[in-house]
Amino acid sequence: MSASILSVRGLEVAYRRGRHLTEVVHGVDLDVSRGEIVALVGESGSGKSTVSQAVVRRLAENGRITGGSVTFGGRDLARLPERAMRGIRGRGIGFVPQDPNTSLNPVMRLGEQIAESLRLHLGMNRQDAARRAVEILGDVGIPDPEARARQYPHELSGGMKQRVLIGMAWACDPQLVVADEPTSALDVTVQRRILDQISELASDRGTGVLLVTHDLGVASDRAAQTVVMQGGRVVDRGATAEVLGAPRTDYTRELVLAAPGLTSERLRPRTIGAHADRQEGFAILEADGLGKSFARDGATFRAVDDVSIQVPAGRTVALVGESGSGKTTTARMMARISGVDEGRVRFRGRDVSRIRGAELRELRRSVQVVYQNPFGSLDPRLTVARLIAEPLRAFRVGGSAGRRRRVAELLDAVRLPQEMATRLPGELSGGQRQRVAIARALALHPEVIVLDEPVSALDVSVQTQILQVLVDLQAELGLSYLFITHDLGVVRQIADHVVVMREGRVVEQGPADEVLARPQSAYTRELLEAVPGAVG
Repeated sequence: MSASILSVRGLEVAYRRGRHLTEVVHGVDLDVSRGEIVALVGESGSGKSTVSQAVVRRLAENGRITGGSVTFGGRDLARLPERAMRGIRGRGIGFVPQDPNTSLNPVMRLGEQIAESLRLHLGMNRQDAARRAVEILGDVGIPDPEARARQYPHELSGGMKQRVLIGMAWACDPQLVVADEPTSALDVTVQRRILDQISELASDRGTGVLLVTHDLGVASDRAAQTVVMQGGRVVDRGATAEVLGAPRTDYTRELVLAAPGLTSERLRPRTIGAHADRQEGFAILEADGLGKSFARDGATFRAVDDVSIQVPAGRTVALVGESGSGKTTTARMMARISGVDEGRVRFRGRDVSRIRGAELRELRRSVQVVYQNPFGSLDPRLTVARLIAEPLRAFRVGGSAGRRRRVAELLDAVRLPQEMATRLPGELSGGQRQRVAIARALALHPEVIVLDEPVSALDVSVQTQILQVLVDLQAELGLSYLFITHDLGVVRQIADHVVVMREGRVVEQGPADEVLARPQSAYTRELLEAVPGAVG
């Protein structure tokens, strides 16, 4: 292996809160060599994303490097003026940020955003840059790249936006790519394709890759070296096969054990409630022949085609498939967040496909939704207590004292301490925010909760904690879940029944154990084969 292209020594990072600096990264050392992929893993709050942001000097406004060095191309980036850094970002170092929703310019077309970087760093003319931008979109698996290049970010799914950011990161053939959770929003087949491309980039062009990930399966499959962080410090490092295959520290061992995979065991409720001995129930929520179409570039796009699904009372149905398969659109129709073009939705046997006004509002009490990105769905100006009580106020349930009691009950239900009630969303971790979103969904005593990728952006230990909370709540309250996910390891842990979708249609469905063990469709087998990792 050649000499390190990136060498981090004694890195210290602190954030200013008021008059005080709070150190969050303590003396981190790591190296990335040419052609090498190094995985940086750890729990939420371990400091791994802060390290990646420090390398490219993209810390939050109140963050600063307070010690150590970040050497790239013979220069210490920690002490380089911002003007010089602008010439390194993109051309020398490509960066894939964690959140695609806030990282793309909402008023620029996607093709132009890529082309701008090509013109700036490579000196391409407008015509060549535009042509190359379309090629890059195709390289990262964007269908119909010429049409997509003319679209704006809000017209793409989260997974597609993530692919655009990955394409932008290597557009200028950088020497180093720093990727912060680059595949957390992607389904397994697209994830495999993107990771194949990153691996080829590393091996064929000698590009070093610092891969920040909470997915130990991805680290196991792709990284030669793994660095484990806890509490802002490196607690383990070495060859990936040794670090993850035979963990030397208790912390690494806990991470490995928490990692979901196809060999994971189903989670069981920790508490015994009134609904613990649940029997197969009636179909509390049903879709029959659902269809939905959208206009795109002057043509009609069929997003959902003749989909029929049943969610039994007290059970969990997982809806899986690639980005663009129609699973979220289907779930939104079943929750009546979106209108139904064709077919019927029934709740407790009653047709609710086209109810409106007061009837639709009343349905909201019984069918609630938890979204993928809790930070985007929680008003950053409201305290946790006000956020959880928001549905109670909207439906005029109880007085002030009763709402306070209900908020306290819900905090207990999702295993959050009572002192969290006064905090703002920005002061919470991703896992804590997701628990708040679940508590809010429970406020009106719903019978069905639709969960749209609720754990995809969380690290493995927090992910398991959230899934365990959902399993416990289902046992205690008799809840029914429609669980949208691209992670088949999570399906194994939580689902009773699986529905597999592709290109708007159901290709297979059945009991989770049967579908995962003996898939009948070639597409389901492809999804299973794409699941990364030998750990977990």
